[in-house]
Amino acid sequence: MSMESEVSAYLELLGNRAAKPQLFPLHDEVVIGRDRQDALPSDQFVCIPLHTISRRHARLRRRGSAWSVEDLHSSNGSFVNGERLLPGSWRELDDGDELSLASTQLVFRSLVAPGAASMPTVIRKSVDATQYAPTTMATPAPREASRGELEQSVLKLHAMAQVSIALGVVTDRATLSDKIMNFIFDLFPRAERAFILLRQNERDPPVPVAARRRDGTVEDPRQARLSHTIVDEVLGRKRAILSSDTLSDRHFAAQDSIVAQAIRSAICAPLIVGDEVLGLIQVDSSSDPHAFQEADLELLTGVCAETAVALKNFQLYSDIERLLDGFVRASVQAIEERDPVTAGHSFRVASYAESLAVALDRADTPALRHVAFSREQLREIRYAALLHDFGKVGVREHVLRKEKKLHHADMRLLEQRFRYARACMERQAYHGLAQRHLDEGWSAARFRSEKDAIDAYLVEEAGRLDGFLATIRSANEPAISRGSALPDLRDIVHYPCHDPDGQPLALLEEHEVAALSLAKGCLTPDERRQIEEHVVDSYSFLVLIPWTRDLSGVPAIAHGHHEKLDGSGYPMGLRGPQISVQTRILTICDIWDALTAGDRPYKKAVPVALALDLMREECNAGHIDGELFQVFVEARAWAA
Repeated sequence: MSMESEVSAYLELLGNRAAKPQLFPLHDEVVIGRDRQDALPSDQFVCIPLHTISRRHARLRRRGSAWSVEDLHSSNGSFVNGERLLPGSWRELDDGDELSLASTQLVFRSLVAPGAASMPTVIRKSVDATQYAPTTMATPAPREASRGELEQSVLKLHAMAQVSIALGVVTDRATLSDKIMNFIFDLFPRAERAFILLRQNERDPPVPVAARRRDGTVEDPRQARLSHTIVDEVLGRKRAILSSDTLSDRHFAAQDSIVAQAIRSAICAPLIVGDEVLGLIQVDSSSDPHAFQEADLELLTGVCAETAVALKNFQLYSDIERLLDGFVRASVQAIEERDPVTAGHSFRVASYAESLAVALDRADTPALRHVAFSREQLREIRYAALLHDFGKVGVREHVLRKEKKLHHADMRLLEQRFRYARACMERQAYHGLAQRHLDEGWSAARFRSEKDAIDAYLVEEAGRLDGFLATIRSANEPAISRGSALPDLRDIVHYPCHDPDGQPLALLEEHEVAALSLAKGCLTPDERRQIEEHVVDSYSFLVLIPWTRDLSGVPAIAHGHHEKLDGSGYPMGLRGPQISVQTRILTICDIWDALTAGDRPYKKAVPVALALDLMREECNAGHIDGELFQVFVEARAWAA
């Protein structure tokens, strides 16, 4: 809302009554002419681009509270009330004087008349708006009404009923603003413009949120210039006001905003719920000084009362939405902190899913042409994506954080076993060397020769053990796809080794061989079963929440995000038609982030090109929806 400055008078250009009047605010001095005077500020020059007007035709100047006019040696002369002015001579002007410059007619209007401070305003009606606000008030004693009053009351009640019914089905503030604007121009046939101003909180000034003209032109609310005087009167005193012929109203007229927008009459009412003022609605006219009557003011006040209730409901609903959103985000963050290496996964999946769902509205394939999600459904998808892994709270931490096929402790134990095997091998070799030396009575040269052979053997076997360990470390890295070649572990499994007691010593135990032989990922069948149970746990948790009707699908959407179209998924083994579009969206986005996320220590982030190829393999295998994935690719939903 623009700041206002004092003006003391204005000129009204007379012309076609159907046209919007042209008003020129006057401050201290102004020159009237045909050509723009670059040396003068814009508020000190009135341009009338007619050939009958001289380049510098006349000048008006304020002296104290009086205004005077001077002809600047114009070609066609300047006249006041039909009397020609002598060039260079000043003529004092009175309110309402007609100023003629050649064929151009203007009317001088003074806003600083003598005794103006004590003059009554031209507020035709002022209504205490709190009596219309919802509250518990004593019912006044009934009185007998005339037939005309009854007819007016019936019309008002009918109009208010229509407003109440319409506002009752509105679910967002933008729609409410549109509805109110439509009702205003229906209820007030002579209204030309309407504004809605709202407060963010009780301490903040109101901000224009909607502005429209009768012809449907939507104005930028941020550019609206409204009178602080009117706003303060309505909000400060909680009173609805009607001002007829606002430009002559001493209470409002000495304002730049009033003159600049040519507000001739206005009605304005606050939006009140209880003791709280939410904002106001202003309706005005720039052509008719008597566009509104007292009945209009009361009707607008009633409309504002209904609107205020609807706005308050929206505020409460928004508060609840923010509370739920904050709780969901805090819960997800708490769960993901159990596994810091995948932190952010749920938030990214939610972003991808929402982008893909929005992109479906533009899909032109026959199977997807009918798919479009409302704002509520998009929110449902977002919450399902945020909470899809909530059940991981029940997964043991060493399984949840597993990075390789073997746990860190298992790998350290295996490395110790290899060192022990080497020590056993060396002990047995040197013990045999000493025993044979004693039994056979070798010479020093023979002993050195046998020892050198054993040292060479031990070096060779140590190299084999190091090679085996390198093979195990390579096999310990998780494979991204089943197509990756697995290292051959047979030589390690069958390698002959014994402990000091002569018992066979296996370099790899059966469970280690099974883990290292995993074709994909790093989880053993038992560990995978524990991880897969998080889907059931998520559903068990989510169904306990009393979701509203528009979010009731959250548990089911999250429950199926590991299902596959061919029935090979879990936990229920659902097939194609049994899996909703929302769940298919979530599945695609979950897999994509698992491939491309750079925060997982057990694998590097897969480049986008490779990730697309792997996802297409999943589509070709009948696991995920190929048409949905194509929309995902075309929309670049991962980059939104």
